[in-house]
Parts: sequence; structure tokens; C-alpha cells
Amino acid sequence: MADIQNSAQEPTQDHVADTSTKETEVKKKSVGREIMEWIFVVVFAVSVALLIRTFIFEPVRVDGESMLYTLSNNEYMIVTKYQYLFNDPERFDIVICHFPGRGKTNFVKRVVGVPGDIVEVRDAMLYVNGEPVDEPDIVNKPNYTMPEVTIGEGQFFVLGDNRSHSNDSHIIGPLDRDQIIGKVRLVVWPAKDFRTVK
Repeated sequence: MADIQNSAQEPTQDHVADTSTKETEVKKKSVGREIMEWIFVVVFAVSVALLIRTFIFEPVRVDGESMLYTLSNNEYMIVTKYQYLFNDPERFDIVICHFPGRGKTNFVKRVVGVPGDIVEVRDAMLYVNGEPVDEPDIVNKPNYTMPEVTIGEGQFFVLGDNRSHSNDSHIIGPLDRDQIIGKVRLVVWPAKDFRTVK
């Protein structure tokens, strides 16, 4: 009788072993699927972030004093990019740009000349197309003279608001259109200095 009972119990033990194996396999599949889902979420989030930074907006830190007193060193700005995807910068826009030979380093300057303009600096005054430009917010006037420069097609002339202490187009010449990256909209940090930028 004992032999008969033991032989009857063996299939039950095999059945329990098979069930345990299947549960382990299911758990492994669940863990693998969860890992893949997380990878997908991370890749998607990074892709969206890159698209936003490339085509919509990004925060940029002011490094230096070439835009005093419009912008101060170490302030953080919001720079929008979408409007320059289909339209050109306008005169007096404050922009983020890249300089020839400086790679992807960001510079912040003010556009003072657009294609076809004639730009000149004399007697501590900016002239565009022969007319003096009224700039009440420019505290540090230029201490240099610059002869007339005609801005070519697809080019833009940029200056820092701290005119006497700025590396800009009066030194390096006009920038090509593709070197202008975005328009400065807001200062967001420090929080006490939050403001729109003009």
C-alpha cells in the first residue's frame, strides 16, 4: 500500500515543481518588461527635452558684464527660439548668438543693424542709416569710433549694451543669420530680479 501511495504522490510533486518554474519565468519577463518600459520613458523624456531646448526655449546664464545694465553677470535668462525658425531677428532684439571660431559658446548681444543697414559709431553715439539712435538705457557709451559698415544680405550687426567693454561686431564684424540662436525674453533668477527684457 505504501508503494502505491508514493507512486500516486509523485505526479503531484512534479506538478508543483513545474508551477514554480513557470512563476519564475513570468517574474523574469515582468522585470524585463518593466526595465524596457523605463528605458523607453527615459529616452522619450530626453528626446522631448532636447526638442524643447533646440526649437522652443532654454535657460541661459549671463557670463560677463558686456550687457550692463540691461543684464548682469550670473543672471539666468529664458531664451526663446521658435520665432527665429521662420522669421529673422529685428533691430534692437537682444539675442543669444555664436561667434566665428568660438564653437557653441553663447554670447548675449543686441542687434543694432539688419541687412541693408549702414551702421556707424562716432562722438559716443550709434548711427544707423545716417540717423543717431536714441538709447536712453545705454549708460556706458562707446569710447571708440567706428566708420560706416554696410550690413550684407543675411548678416546682422550686434553690440553689447556696455558699449566700451564688449567684444562684439565692432571688433569681429557682422554675424551670419545662422549664428543667431534665440531671443532673450525674461530674467528669471535671482528671483528678486525677475523681469522682462527689452
